[in-house]
Amino acid sequence: MSVTVIRAGLDDVDALAPLFDAYRAFYAQTANLPLARAFLRERLQRGESVALLARLDGNAAGFVQLYPSFSSVSAARVWILNDLFVGAAARRRGVAQALLDAAAAFARNDGALRLELETDPGNREAQALYRAMGWQPFDGTLRFRLPLEG
Repeated sequence: MSVTVIRAGLDDVDALAPLFDAYRAFYAQTANLPLARAFLRERLQRGESVALLARLDGNAAGFVQLYPSFSSVSAARVWILNDLFVGAAARRRGVAQALLDAAAAFARNDGALRLELETDPGNREAQALYRAMGWQPFDGTLRFRLPLEG
């Protein structure tokens, strides 16, 4: 069992798209592979995100997608780990840990202050993994959102 993680480029969109589509389906979105492919291609072409692709024994197994942000208070770059997904056949084989390690290495090499992520309150397995890998919850904070579409 060999897990490798690379920074995905446009040539990797076809390998990423089925994983991204499955990720969206996990969050109750209708499967739409052309939409997944177009969204990823546009983010990567515009430099609006960084995608890291994990392969397990040579097969696409999972990904993370990072979005850039900044902390005005700290005057520093922050990366948002917005998406993390491991295909069902690759779970419990070290893929998620390899992706999280690669994301942290990428952010450190980029000079970022920190990585941030959000997960569902009921996703206890993910929370346990994050804690085991040194991630710390933001205790005492609230998140708000303002929907902008009709």
